[in-house]
Amino acid sequence: MCEVRHHHSDMTDPVQDAPEVEAPKESAAGIPAVLSSVRHLGEQAGVMRGLPAMLAVNQKRGFDCPGCAWPEADKRHTAEFCENGAKAVAEEATRHAVGADFFARHPVATLAERSGYWLGKQGRLTEPVYLPEGATHYEPISWEAALDLVAEELRGLASPDEAVFYTSGRTSNEAAFAYQLLARQLGTNNLPDCSNMCHESSGSALTETLGVGKGSVSLEDVHQADLIIVAGQNPGTNHPRMLSALEKAKRAGTRIVTVNPLPEAGMKAFRNPQSPRGLVGRGTELTDLFMQIKVGGDLALFSALDRLLLEADQRGERVLDHDFVRTFTHGFEEFSEALLAEPEEEFWSRTERDTGLPRSLVEELVAMVIASERIVVCWAMGLTQHKHSVPTIREVVNFLLLRGNVGRPGAGVCPVRGHSNVQGDRTMGIIERPSPAFLDALGSEFGFEPPCEHGHDTVNAIRAMGRGEVGVFFAMGGNFVSASPDTEVTEEAMRRVGLTVHVSTKLNRSHVVTGARALILPALARSDKDTYQGRARWVTVEDSMGLVHASHGVLTPLSKHMWSELDIVRGLGRRLFGNAPVDWDAMADHDRVRDHVAAVVPGFEDFNAKARRRGGFALPHAPRDDRRFPTATGLANFTVNGTYAPRVPKGRLLLQTLRSHDQYNTTVYGLDDRYRGVRQGRRVVLVNPEDARELGLADGAYTDIVGEWSDGRERRAPHFRVVHYPTARGGAAAYYPETNVLVPLDSTADVSNTPTSKSVVVRFEPSSVRSGPTPAAELP
Repeated sequence: MCEVRHHHSDMTDPVQDAPEVEAPKESAAGIPAVLSSVRHLGEQAGVMRGLPAMLAVNQKRGFDCPGCAWPEADKRHTAEFCENGAKAVAEEATRHAVGADFFARHPVATLAERSGYWLGKQGRLTEPVYLPEGATHYEPISWEAALDLVAEELRGLASPDEAVFYTSGRTSNEAAFAYQLLARQLGTNNLPDCSNMCHESSGSALTETLGVGKGSVSLEDVHQADLIIVAGQNPGTNHPRMLSALEKAKRAGTRIVTVNPLPEAGMKAFRNPQSPRGLVGRGTELTDLFMQIKVGGDLALFSALDRLLLEADQRGERVLDHDFVRTFTHGFEEFSEALLAEPEEEFWSRTERDTGLPRSLVEELVAMVIASERIVVCWAMGLTQHKHSVPTIREVVNFLLLRGNVGRPGAGVCPVRGHSNVQGDRTMGIIERPSPAFLDALGSEFGFEPPCEHGHDTVNAIRAMGRGEVGVFFAMGGNFVSASPDTEVTEEAMRRVGLTVHVSTKLNRSHVVTGARALILPALARSDKDTYQGRARWVTVEDSMGLVHASHGVLTPLSKHMWSELDIVRGLGRRLFGNAPVDWDAMADHDRVRDHVAAVVPGFEDFNAKARRRGGFALPHAPRDDRRFPTATGLANFTVNGTYAPRVPKGRLLLQTLRSHDQYNTTVYGLDDRYRGVRQGRRVVLVNPEDARELGLADGAYTDIVGEWSDGRERRAPHFRVVHYPTARGGAAAYYPETNVLVPLDSTADVSNTPTSKSVVVRFEPSSVRSGPTPAAELP
């Protein structure tokens, strides 16, 4: 048994609003990434515990990284992880423990005053605790009593729809399948998921246009592409292992275009830690063409590309794949007619205004497109978190369909998922709008009638909680309060719930903003060994490209009171329903769960055998595999998407929230953003120097960021240090979750209902906080 440390709670909560700022970096990874990985591992896990974990992460007989969902190549390195993966594993493998003694020392009200960084650094949760109504402290509770309490609360609801079951992307396929089964046996489809806040727009657009709401490319397609467009994504921080794939493609002759409001170090040059050149040399320059687009201008850009391709083809250049368009698509005539209808002068005036890009740069990109046979478009939150996100991604599909770049090697759509199994959770049925086919298969397998009425997504769940319509909120992982938009509104809503239950590995803010009563249930992490009656159990996950593979934990858990997520679900299921018609006790055997999955979810036939293959197996993808498009028309659909772009009043900027480099989702590993030159602080706002001068914002001055929305409610993020930064004009950037307070709950993407976290209209006012340094210099 490893040494368990309990003293870490005495660490000081550092001041985060007085950062040091230096010039941004020009490359990513290299020796600094190696040193950072070693430091985090040593601080959290120590060498004896941490090294075996790092040697097992992303290996075929090891465990899947709890970080991003980027796939692994068939041939693995000994160190098959990135810097942020090392940080994620170090946080899980930590020797520091949080038990009953910690909660006895710390009232919930005091914990609520701590930063998310401090809370996360306390260590792994090691035993169930309960906060009774009116109590000031969490207190120990047995697993049996905790699950009895949850079951009693759920049975006492006036309607099953008064329960909400939230899921984080960390959850395994097996646990997610059992979890959605429990909710539907109870009688509700209230299954909001973290994907509601990130790639829901991708799924909505791709399902409508291609018939499958997932990416169509494999890792080999990325390596074989002639041209890769990376739009609204920062791989260097959010998906660092993707840089290795881009480097391999670049060395094979692929050209890479970056479309982003901010220049990012990772897309400038990659210093691969796996190679001597990366460690001691300049690394590989990745971006051939940088399109510094205005925030929210991507629809205008891809519309312009499509129009220029149509015009070139009409001039006789034959740049379109007419055979593909004629055989496999629908709606081309309506699409082309609408796109060509705008007079040319008006078209270019609007395009340059909406994108902030000169015509010459757009035409340079089109020339690269025409010269490329195989094109991949990758994107992430920069495209998905706007009001017009779904039309934007539909336009990306239009762009690829014009030249037949779907369903052939080296080409396709590549939405890059952010969390390790967020795509798998959705495949397993974690969705508030299940298809009739899925419900029919589920009901047939288990002998009950699942509910048909659609449930709450994340935004609608918060609204329902705010109206007092939710008696039980159950979270399978995640940090719902910090991940959700409109922080004050979300916290007010959470406090109106009768019982909040969080299945968690680490302490976070959602544990200290509670309902009338609250439970924290400590779960095993991806890296922990899971044994039952002396036998090791393993789980599966699905990566961002539809590959399913096994994950075997290797670390001895810090406490025998930490349960697997699946055991928590089946324990609650047995208390609620007994063992009929669902045999919840039998689900202690993960093979039994996988057999159920095989009977319900298409593509998982013979699941147990395929999951035991080294490296796993690929799920079927009709557009990629045989150019079959299971849409409403039976073909790939061209769409008409209009010309929307955000409009910002004079004196305001359009704020996008983003991650720092020392962060993964809401988990803050440290207070630095090495690539952007920010150290020892997170309360910074990045503003273009020209915009800053017009607004009177001195570099180093302190300001309150005030959100503007039509409901009249003030949303204020106080005391942020202004950093002059080469962002696109008209936009600003700041870290979340600190600026989630500015994202209105009712400002969501059309169709997908995703919060518009990349498109927040803000103004700046003198800081309302008097503490902290005062800038010595003023603007001339």
